[in-house]
Formats: sequence, structure tokens, C-alpha cells
Amino acid sequence: MPSYRELARNHDFTALWVGATVAELGTRVSIFAMPLVAYAMTRSAFWAATAEAVHLIGMVGMLLPAGVIADRSNRLRVMRVTHGSGALLYASLAIGGLLGSLTLPHLLLVALLTGALNGLFIPAENSAIRSVVTADQLPTALSQQQARQHIAGLLGGPLGGVLLGLARWAPFAGNAVAYAAGWLLLGRVRADLTAPPAAQTVRRPAADLVAGLRYGWRQPVLRTLLFFGPAANLALNALFFLALLRLVEAGFPAWQIGLAEATIGACGILGALAAPWLIDRVPTGRLATLCAWSFVPLSIPLAFWTHPAVMALAASVGLFLNPAANAGLGSYRMAITPPELVGRVQSAAQFVSMLSIPVAPALAGLLLSTVDGPTAVLIVTALIAAAALIPTLSRTVRSIPRPDLWPRPEATTETDSPHALQSSESEVPLRYGRKTPPQQGLLIDVGDRADRSEDRLS
Repeated sequence: MPSYRELARNHDFTALWVGATVAELGTRVSIFAMPLVAYAMTRSAFWAATAEAVHLIGMVGMLLPAGVIADRSNRLRVMRVTHGSGALLYASLAIGGLLGSLTLPHLLLVALLTGALNGLFIPAENSAIRSVVTADQLPTALSQQQARQHIAGLLGGPLGGVLLGLARWAPFAGNAVAYAAGWLLLGRVRADLTAPPAAQTVRRPAADLVAGLRYGWRQPVLRTLLFFGPAANLALNALFFLALLRLVEAGFPAWQIGLAEATIGACGILGALAAPWLIDRVPTGRLATLCAWSFVPLSIPLAFWTHPAVMALAASVGLFLNPAANAGLGSYRMAITPPELVGRVQSAAQFVSMLSIPVAPALAGLLLSTVDGPTAVLIVTALIAAAALIPTLSRTVRSIPRPDLWPRPEATTETDSPHALQSSESEVPLRYGRKTPPQQGLLIDVGDRADRSEDRLS
């Protein structure tokens, strides 16, 4: 498998990655700053939470239509439009704050619209990555994408805090600069990222919107991951919220909690660096199953010891494996999806996976208000085990091999026939690496039985 150094020679991927990284850092700063600014304006925890919630609603609500746009349009143009629009929206907040005219409705509107822009960017970026890297480079490329998310998550909070300490409008000015820089850097991409000709045929909007869900549902392995993603996200995010709330209740100072979170983020980065090595040597199905189960024994100490060091150790070990599992499953999903459906299939998987994330804080709060802390942690641990059973009991997931043995779909042809999309989704011709015969459980057949970040498993 190509290393990060080899992938760095891919000019178009590097330009795409750097442009997206700069903008994502700005996004993490805004996710940190918006609730704090809303609270400073209203002194209401409700409006502070609402500022973050509307951003998430905008992103999740845009994912499915964004998948259609990514499969039908020039992906580079879509990505540059999102970055350019984001720069203007954040600049409006900075100007409003500088002039003393910033209002809560203005802040919430920008939170909603920038969330929608993020949702629009994600499928376009995924489709673009599939276009600018080879099949062998996919796992390394998505591992580097995981590293970007952890780096932005690690730096976004502290940077946002520094800027917010200077002025209430400073984080938004920084975001505007980051998005403008991302817009400029994406201009260095030279590849033709126009959608495949077969995908540009105008179809029924409703059919296009759910095409990714339908395709994923008809493939046994992808159908299993559609259940696994939201279940794992719910359980794992609830666990981390529980651990955080218990630390706050125990009276630990903010700097110790922040240090624990920084340690977790650093281990995520190390895991992303090690991900290509792991993906190349461990069959993807086994790697995903191992990662899912790793959080079960790691979460048990959290029930008996409430300390930042215990939280850092437990979460760090699990999150070290997480980038490899995410990149492996994401690469496999891309590898077996016809090129003209990549945007819709990826956006559908992310849409379903993220649906449970807003429920996690509520679940954590409900458990802490009804049972004691250790019992609450053990209940969530049981939920993590239940989620881990989903890939464990699926032969199609367990049997996913290493990348050099992954099946490759030939491009399909979409036509104006009402049955064309159904054929494209269910009867995908596959070819296998190294001329290896198909392994049992990996064939995509009609009627055969049954995957954040800020995201843990997708």
C-alpha cells in the first residue's frame, strides 16, 4: 500500500487535502465559538446549545441532496463554491461583531447555512478523492483524511479560545480567512473533476435523492454497515459524554479535562498515521470488528474510577484503532461502488450514521439523572457490546479481505429508462485484485441477505 510520502507526490490530492484541512480547522473553531458567543449574548444555555444544534441540522439535512449534486456536477466547482460562500458568511458575523450589530438570529442563520455548506462539501470531496487517487491509494488517502479531522479537532478548541479571548468577532474573522484560503488552495487542483458522462443524465429528483440509500440497502455488506454506524455512534458518543459529565460533577478543573481530551486527540492522530500499515496487514472486516469490541473492556474502568487519566487512557486506546477502521470501511465502500454513485452512497452512509449523534448527550443525561454513575457507564458499555455484535454476526463484514483483494465494480451506465438506476444499484459487475476468485460473502447479488467527526465510527 502506498505510504503518506508516496501519496504526497499526488499533486491533486495534496492540493485537495490542504485546502480542505485549512477550512476544516476554521469549522472546528466556529463549532467551539458559536455556542459561547450565543451564551455571551443571551446568558441562556438553551440558545448556546441551539447554536451548535442548528449547525448539525444544516449539515445532516444537506447530505442526501449533496450526494446527488456531487454525482451530477463538477466536484471542484461545488467545493470552491462552498468555501467561498463560507468565507462570506463568516465575514458577515465578523463585521457584525466589529460594528456591534451582531444579533442572535444572524448567528443562528449563519450556523444553519454553514452547516449546510459543510454537508454539501463532504460528498463532493469524497467523489473527488475517488477521482484523483488510484484504488491502491484509497485507504492511505482516507487515513490522511482521518488525520486531518483529528488535527483540526485537537487545534480547533484552543485556537477558538485564543481568538475569542481577543474579541467576540475574532473567531469568525479567522474562519473567513480560513475558508478564503481553502478556496484559493482548491484552485491548485488540476484534475478534471466533472461527473462521469453517464451520471449527468437528469433523472427523477426523488429517485436520485434516495439512490444512495437504495444501493446501500441492496448490498448485504453495506446494509449491515448502515445499521452498525448509527448504533456505534450512539453508544460511543454517549460513553464519552457520560465520562465528561462525571468528571465535571466530581469537580476536576477544566485544564485537567482539557489535557485528557488533548491526549485522546493526539492518540487519534497517531492512529491515523498507523492506519495504512494496519489496513495493509489486517483484513478489513477483522479490523473493523476488533475496533468495535475494543471499547468494551476499555469502558469498564470508567465505571469504577472517575479521573481524567482513566478517561484519557480508555479513550486513547480505542481511538488509536478507530481511524484504521473508518478508513478501511470507507475505502471499501468506495471501492465497490460504481463511480457515478459514489457521492450518493457515501452521503447516505454518513447521513444514517449521524442521525443518532444528537441523541447521545440526551441519553447520557437521562442515565445520570435516573441511575448512579457506575451503573450508567455499565449500561452504555452493554450498548457498545450490542453494537459490536452487528459486524461480528455478519459474515459479509467479517469476510472483507485486505485492500489488494477487494472487488472492483466496473462503471455502470445510467439511462433514461426507469429501470436503469435499479440495475445500476443491484447488479454491479465486479473484478478482483490479483485475479483472485471471489471470496464467499463479498458478492453483490440481488436478493442476498443482509457504516465524526467533530463523529466516532462511520
